[in-house]
Amino acid sequence: METLQRIIMIVLMFFTIVTVHEWGHYFFAKRAGVLVREFAIGFGPKLFSYKRNETVFTLRLLPFGGYARMAGEDPELAEIQPGQTIAVRTSDNVVKTIFVDQLDNRKNVIRGEVQSIDLVDDLKIVMDVDGEVQTFAVHPQAMMMARGQEIQIAPRNRHFNSASVGQRALSIFAGPAMNFILAIVLCLIYVRMVGVPVENPKGIELTQVMSDGAAAEAGLQKGDLVEKINGASVGADPQTLVKLVQDSPNKPMQWIIDRDGQEQTITVTPRPDASNVGKIGVRPNVETRSATIGETFKYAGQSFVDMSKIILESLKKLIFGQFHLDQLAGPVGTIQATNEVAKLGLEEMIRWTAIISINLGIFNLLPIPALDGSRLIFIFVEWIRRKPLEPSKEGLVHVVGFAMLFLLMIAVTYNDIVRLIRG
Repeated sequence: METLQRIIMIVLMFFTIVTVHEWGHYFFAKRAGVLVREFAIGFGPKLFSYKRNETVFTLRLLPFGGYARMAGEDPELAEIQPGQTIAVRTSDNVVKTIFVDQLDNRKNVIRGEVQSIDLVDDLKIVMDVDGEVQTFAVHPQAMMMARGQEIQIAPRNRHFNSASVGQRALSIFAGPAMNFILAIVLCLIYVRMVGVPVENPKGIELTQVMSDGAAAEAGLQKGDLVEKINGASVGADPQTLVKLVQDSPNKPMQWIIDRDGQEQTITVTPRPDASNVGKIGVRPNVETRSATIGETFKYAGQSFVDMSKIILESLKKLIFGQFHLDQLAGPVGTIQATNEVAKLGLEEMIRWTAIISINLGIFNLLPIPALDGSRLIFIFVEWIRRKPLEPSKEGLVHVVGFAMLFLLMIAVTYNDIVRLIRG
């Protein structure tokens, strides 16, 4: 039963983070008048779908991402050439449906040979119908039936690239922004559930000292009351102690503690982990009380800032080569870590979801081709030049970037699997 609960929590976490991100793109694109063809959660084979208004909402097999597919971004419609025979169904002398194949099976339609067709600007079809040339106006929301699929046409003013620079930038930035908003909301929920530390004017008590850690090696013991580190008071918040330790790998620290009423000075040298973060192997006492409204916003905001700083610091180390590839985790590793967090309870799962949401938001803003950050750069360049870049060149950059990300994903997934096999 516990295993099933953890699986549900993991799936719900990914679903929430991805849905919020893509909803940001979807909502602001719709406000800009863009035709959003599909709102998808996941990749791969379709598990479930339904259509609402102009958008098909789909749930796909692999839950590691999603997308909001907008008109004009990819080739979408079957191309109709002059001389091709098609069929149209009209209402009030306006074409509502265009049939490209299986013409013999279509009923209540007008068949003819295409003389000219424009489904983007003029919205007109000129056809030779039984030797008579006729011109048909096309409804801006007309549907095209081809290869068993029904696709809505998209006039130019419904294309993503037809929106203003500001509207497109907002639509793209809204995805990461929604991840940040989600993280803040989750931090608020976490503080309300867990509470805030009870202030102890004397210091922070150590409730556990691991036998193989740097703290035990230095002589710290369970029950010690930490008063000062490097001459500065640690206050009442255990996170202050944690941060001081994390920021001091291989750096000797002078700890002033109270042990059974006797003040002592102990030198502790944190050991660096694989990410060069200091660890000493202690668990500080975290006695909490209910937070006031003001404290809820204060501690939630502080948690959001601290999480963001840690992620940005890790990103900095990755950029400057202080991380090795085998230290990175992919989807398998993330699921494994999430499973461990889920064992700790709902509160820690909420906090972990906030961390992953911030991570996704920051990662998507990186200027890497195929990510939101790269698309924002292209829009900024267009704004500077006062004209768009050639779609073919921009598309090539995104294709290359996507291929590189795909190769990186394969590499980190391989690392995840190797780590699982090695235990």
